[in-house]
Amino acid sequence: MEDDVSLKFRQQLLLIDENLVAEDVAALKFLCTDLLPFKKLESVKSAVDIFQLLMAEDYLNEEDTFLLAELLYRIKCHSLLKKLGYTKEKVQECLHEKGRVSLYRQMLYELSENITNEMLKDIIFLLQNCLPKRRMTLSALELLILLEKQGLLSENNVQMLEEVCMNVSPDLLETINCYTRAKVSLPQQENTLPVKESSLSHTGDIRVFASPQETSIKSVSSYINDNKAANLTQGFSEMNLELPGEFSSVENESKKMTSYKMDGPHRGFCLVINNVNFDRSLQERKGSCKDAGELKRVFTWLGLDVRTYTDLTSQEIKDLMRTWQHWQDHKDSDCFICCILSHGESGAIYGKDEELVSIRMIMSHFTAKQCPQLAEKPKLFFIQACQGKEIQCPVYVEADAQIPDLSSMQQSISPFESIPEEADFLLGMATIDGYVSFRHVQQGTWYIQALCSKLQLLVPRGEDILSILTEVNEDVGRRVDRLGTKKQMPQPAYTLRRKLIFPIPRDPPPSQQH
Repeated sequence: MEDDVSLKFRQQLLLIDENLVAEDVAALKFLCTDLLPFKKLESVKSAVDIFQLLMAEDYLNEEDTFLLAELLYRIKCHSLLKKLGYTKEKVQECLHEKGRVSLYRQMLYELSENITNEMLKDIIFLLQNCLPKRRMTLSALELLILLEKQGLLSENNVQMLEEVCMNVSPDLLETINCYTRAKVSLPQQENTLPVKESSLSHTGDIRVFASPQETSIKSVSSYINDNKAANLTQGFSEMNLELPGEFSSVENESKKMTSYKMDGPHRGFCLVINNVNFDRSLQERKGSCKDAGELKRVFTWLGLDVRTYTDLTSQEIKDLMRTWQHWQDHKDSDCFICCILSHGESGAIYGKDEELVSIRMIMSHFTAKQCPQLAEKPKLFFIQACQGKEIQCPVYVEADAQIPDLSSMQQSISPFESIPEEADFLLGMATIDGYVSFRHVQQGTWYIQALCSKLQLLVPRGEDILSILTEVNEDVGRRVDRLGTKKQMPQPAYTLRRKLIFPIPRDPPPSQQH
């Protein structure tokens, strides 16, 4: 029996490993720096290597998995907590007593998350006399480790870090100041950094757009509870959020931007994954075929080669991403689009087998390093799935979620936690985290129908994709269920560097064709 438990535990660890990308492994390795021998950490190649080290040091076993849960929580892989029997809220409750990652390590990791590629270049330039000349290509985490190795950075000495941040981006100082304040006031009591006081901070040049209605926390909290609104406030304070007062200046700036090249020999491929039927407890997604058909018609009209896949398991979704990651025809394409229609939870979607697949992992297959054929080309992902639990809905409106559970409404995962931290990505979510997204059993989902409608209306007018998605927000934000009690708000996150404008098709939009 003991061997069976041990085998099951190790199988769970392998499943977690499969859902972590290289950036996640680097983050776990960094967060374990104070807990594990550094020489052993240097040889780590995978998450399994880290798990082995943690087990060897008795930090991790089948009776006590909290440290691993904390680490996954810290790197925002919240969807994987379920595999350890935890939720985001449960981890938060236990951090006060059981948290192992020091305030200092938390601060450095958060700082690395907020350092953009341009900032990193500037920091390396400023510190070039302190760094080995043989190795100047560093990630933010590698740079911080190097500074620690050389004795220039420690728990009680962050002066050089403060000076560098002041020169490169004073906004970064708030993270360090937050740490120094917490260190003085709570030396032995708290193991979690407080919410930052600043309203804006950098997040790797990832921007999250909301419609004018969405930028008001009060208007959001009109249909969720106060705790959820508080979580959203915290989440928004950590994003580079464009507010209505700045909208005109953002629009003016965007007009000066260059556009992505969209006149190549092939517009690109569009994948549509349509999960309708599930193996166990998840309900059939009636109306989803209407969405899939509409997406195929609209993106075919826009010049893309659309491939539709129905009822894929979690493993089949991963295999499909690997296949398209190595697709040679990307080299002649202008862009790549992937649409996923399924049930979902925070930061993840369900396969037909009712196993979760991380949205971040799906997108990471198409980074410049993993898919060089798509480097510097726009990569768009549209996700139609709940990012929270179902609330009772009228008969003709269903929610793409698993099981009714109001406790999950306390969660808050922002889109920027799923999007890869590199240029040229856009992630369009049907709803912000903690919300249900609605689907009419005959007419399809609010989000996909609005997206297809606005593309047909606004592409012929020469509008760029972000302007179109703002209109989608406006459209969906105005909709209510037939009882007038349920609402939804989509939210795109992006790292696009240029405007994305689809060439105007010669044929009329599908809605006008007979």
